Amino acid sequence: MTLQTETTQVGIVGGGPAGLMLSHLLSRAGIDNIVLEARDHETIKNTHRAGILETGAVEMLTDYGVDSRIKEIGYEHHGIDLRFNGESHRINFKELVDASVWLYPQNEVFVDLAAARARDGGDVRYEHTVIGVEDAETDQPKIRYTDSNGNEGVIAARIVVGTDGSRSFCRRAIPSETRQEHKIEYPFAWFGILTEAPPSAEELVYANSPRGFALISQRNETVQRHYFQCDPEENPDDWTEDQIWNELQARVDGPDGFQLKRGPIFDKTVLKFRSFVAEPMRWGNLFLAGDAGHTVPPTGAKGLNLAFADVKILFNALEEFFTSGSTTGIDNYSETALKRVWKAQNFSYWMTSMLHTRDDATSFEARRAIGELQTVVGSKYGRQYLAESYCGWPHE
Repeated sequence: MTLQTETTQVGIVGGGPAGLMLSHLLSRAGIDNIVLEARDHETIKNTHRAGILETGAVEMLTDYGVDSRIKEIGYEHHGIDLRFNGESHRINFKELVDASVWLYPQNEVFVDLAAARARDGGDVRYEHTVIGVEDAETDQPKIRYTDSNGNEGVIAARIVVGTDGSRSFCRRAIPSETRQEHKIEYPFAWFGILTEAPPSAEELVYANSPRGFALISQRNETVQRHYFQCDPEENPDDWTEDQIWNELQARVDGPDGFQLKRGPIFDKTVLKFRSFVAEPMRWGNLFLAGDAGHTVPPTGAKGLNLAFADVKILFNALEEFFTSGSTTGIDNYSETALKRVWKAQNFSYWMTSMLHTRDDATSFEARRAIGELQTVVGSKYGRQYLAESYCGWPHE
């Protein structure tokens, strides 16, 4: 087994969209970096994940030389429908806050960023598993890894950034006595399907029903993504296609006769989720960004957008540090990023609680949730708060 030791300015652990975006921005600023990713390119490319991108995230893809295809194959949405009591209520983003969001799957974001790093000669190493982060409190932290052939190597960097997802190795490298973890486990999950069918609606439909939540989403003109609330231990193989479609339809039924457009289902999965925040997002010269530092339930469409917001803040801080030597930005990174994180956590928790139905909910709680939905859709300011939060706040 050979041992290889290298040096770089920034070592990035995790080559998903957050890690690749940070690598791209750093390279444009002339800051040397190396990205290590445990998975192979094809696995990430073919891992289907939904994606609603805020304006700030779209601008990072389109204004910084990524050559994103979002404007070609993505879909701009000017609103969503909140559906309850069998009726739809449109939240018009353009009218309320003069903003929009884009439907663009997360794996396509990865494809764009991976292509940009390859085009620009970025040092992105797939199938490299990190086995140690050492000396994080010194000026030369080290990343120890093994490659796909079992060869071990060490990267000595000035800064290490963990963008390695919700099971983050880098987060676990922060001592437990230093790290605070805040989390809530939800008593429900999402049963998700991919289906070969035309869109059932032009924009996303978020449905509250006595049977539980449902989300009617889209992917493109021929493939759609839908979800319905289920038990976290549900086995998707226990459900037939007819049972799935009938359950989805029951959750959106109403006097307007809204009917889902059905087709063959080619993917079924149960998505468990939680709300989680690790504080601080910096320890010495080790920084966390994206899911490594926080996860949100998907109801608020905040996951990738929060990751990109972290990256933007961290990039600005690192550029300042490597250009002038100032530590102001990196010293303030965790506090600055966490302000947005907690706003997004609040919004995601609110949307999740308002739209889902707990099995043990009393009649009072169920009726109160309908009252809350009626309050939101019946008030310009309620609709405006939802629209502003969903479309995203300005980047720091």
